[in-house]
Parts: sequence; C-alpha cells; structure tokens
Amino acid sequence: MPYPEVMVRPMREEVTRLGAKELLTEQDVDRFMASASGTVLILVNSVCGCAAGMARPGLALALTHSIVPDQLATVFAGQDLEATARMRSYFDGHPATSPQFALFKDRKLVRLIHRHEIEGRSAADLAGDLITAFETFCAPVK
Repeated sequence: MPYPEVMVRPMREEVTRLGAKELLTEQDVDRFMASASGTVLILVNSVCGCAAGMARPGLALALTHSIVPDQLATVFAGQDLEATARMRSYFDGHPATSPQFALFKDRKLVRLIHRHEIEGRSAADLAGDLITAFETFCAPVK
C-alpha cells in the first residue's frame, strides 16, 4: 500500500526541483518515452534509505557536471505503481530495483544502475558513476 502523499511529497520535490518531469501514470510514461529524444535519464525514486542518502543526493551532484542528459524524468516505486511498472517495461527485461537509474540514448537503453550499485556507497561515488555515464553517452559528438 502506498505511503500517504504528505509523507512522500518532499521526496518527489527533491527530484522535481532538479528539473525532473514526474511521470504519474502509464499514459504519462508512454507519452514521455514516445517523444523522448537525445539522452534521457530516468530515476526510479523510492522511500528507502539508499534513495534518500545516495540516489537523490548523488543525482543532484551529478547534475552540476558540464555534461548532463537532455531530459530527466522520474517515477516513484511503491507509490505510482502502474507508472513504475510501465517505465520498467522499457528496461529491456532487466530486474526491477529501487532506487534505479536508466539512461537512454535515442530511445535505446545504454546504462542501468541497479540498487546494488547504489546502496552502501556515498552520494559522491554514485555521482561519479552517473557522470561517467553522462560523459560516455551524453557528450556532444566531436
């Protein structure tokens, strides 16, 4: 059962303040993914401690880098169940975890960061992983 919205609103806003488009329904996900172009980073947000201590702060740090994805969106696991399930259907059969990051380039999944790559690490270490992915897949072609 989802947590009361008043409890998760700050966790949602932590990501939307960074510029993420919040996808609340299956239709939101499908519309977003159909129109997505360039590079897109998806955060599967969560109420867990690794989302609070590592994923959201790591994302905030990574987004200060000079190279970032063209678009950023988020779904909230355990809250927006249908939207999250639909987004995960775009993850090419990879196991569902939360939190989780998915980086797409030209609608193709190019990097997935699972919970086991997030938990137990610092936000700065996770930011480093995200920045490496940004530099690899989001940098302008020279």
